[in-house]
Amino acid sequence: MTVVWINGAFGAGKTTTARELIELIPNSTLFDPEVIGGALAHLLPPKHLAEVGDFQDLPIWRRLVIDTAAAMLGELGGTLVVPMTILRQEYRDEIFGGLAARRIPVSHILLAPAETILRERIAGREVPRDLPDGDMRIRQWSFDHIEPYRTALASWLTADAHPLDTSDLTPYETAVRIAEAVTDGSVPACDIVQTPEPTAETVAAGVLLFDEQDRVLLVDPTYKAGWEFPGGVVEPGEAPARAGVREVAEETGIHLDEVPSLLVVDWERPAPPAFGGLRLLFDGGLLHSAEAGRVLLPGPELRAWRFVTEAEAADLLPPVRYERLRWALRARERGAALYLEAGVPVG
Repeated sequence: MTVVWINGAFGAGKTTTARELIELIPNSTLFDPEVIGGALAHLLPPKHLAEVGDFQDLPIWRRLVIDTAAAMLGELGGTLVVPMTILRQEYRDEIFGGLAARRIPVSHILLAPAETILRERIAGREVPRDLPDGDMRIRQWSFDHIEPYRTALASWLTADAHPLDTSDLTPYETAVRIAEAVTDGSVPACDIVQTPEPTAETVAAGVLLFDEQDRVLLVDPTYKAGWEFPGGVVEPGEAPARAGVREVAEETGIHLDEVPSLLVVDWERPAPPAFGGLRLLFDGGLLHSAEAGRVLLPGPELRAWRFVTEAEAADLLPPVRYERLRWALRARERGAALYLEAGVPVG
């Protein structure tokens, strides 16, 4: 079972190419995530929908895309061809990471015609006749997203996906190129760690490492949205502090000589489909500049690392992790560990 994800700007010809592609790849099925967005228009309250400008900004949309793709492959097997624009890296991480957690590899293709060609195609794009003002709205939507597409192209998209210049190609010719590249291995599955989703509450241990300016080390996982502390799930029979030391070595190449001291125990409440559990943060101490220079990241798991101030961390960490960090820093200042429930000190 595998996914061929066809990315590109709105109007790049993804869906037309996908329809041609399923005729070329044996036992393949088309899955258009636009269907999920259409369903949500009937399932969610209008007020809730009005608060977002794009279905992709709804966590439920991203989750349903993952679950539906996995369910379709479980039912049909073979290859799922998914034509969908993803311009935000954190959404790519969440969706591709969720598929990887289900042991579903993703081949990521980028249709990249020249911008002049793209604009011509948008202007000539067919629009369903039954949509009020559909012609104007859909074309304008596509034109408005050219700039975000440019930004994604310059920052992360080209490095992550296999680009294919379709300026002079018909949809069929494009599909032939994709089928050949997927079949002969020219487009390998995305190099992303396959972290199984938990089936019950877990205990996870993170380690805070500091530089000489007292900034804290954060890492950027490839398999989930948002930055994180070095660390991970504690294995059965493993001491949490030792788990933190192991994870630091695996994720950064830094080997801590001493067992780190506890800063925070935080109970994370279940938020379906997540199970929650205990989250521990330890003080890994100071990393001198020479040690920091030896940080090595495993490609499939982490793409970047940086030292940040507490204020900078607020813009990188999801709110629950930021609160955990904030109280861990207070505990470090006071020299006494804190117990939290959902990020709030208790007792």
